[in-house]
Amino acid sequence: MDLQQNDFDRLLFFEHARKTAEAAYASNPLDADNLTRWGGALLELSSFQSGDDSIKMVKDAISKLEAALEVNPSKHDTLWCLGNAHTSHAFFTQDRETAMGYFDKATQCFQQALELAPKKKKSDLKYDILGWVILAVGIVVWVGLAKSHGPPPPPR
Repeated sequence: MDLQQNDFDRLLFFEHARKTAEAAYASNPLDADNLTRWGGALLELSSFQSGDDSIKMVKDAISKLEAALEVNPSKHDTLWCLGNAHTSHAFFTQDRETAMGYFDKATQCFQQALELAPKKKKSDLKYDILGWVILAVGIVVWVGLAKSHGPPPPPR
């Protein structure tokens, strides 16, 4: 498997997160946040697997996320992650009708997550706008610097 450095770093990060969550589970199996981290790490790691190994890891992620929801059914981030897991499972499924069932489950999870998500405050809008303004200024400065330091003239 030829991994770029960024992919390798992601693999190491999520493998560490998986092991940490697994260890934490031994001391507190009813920690919904930990179960969510564990399920999320498994879901990310599934992208580094192939075939049946990937499907097995997605199913394991789904079971961890469902366990987190049994502990705390109103965790919007867990529902969102579970929606992503069902979507991944659908893409691995060959049968169209079965895949559509997973997409339906994902849609339900996403809708529930949106209903439970903390609402933005009105003051968040100014921070959103300020963030976009800072990004735009940064891009303009970067383009200006790139133009002022053009490529050297071709050799003769």
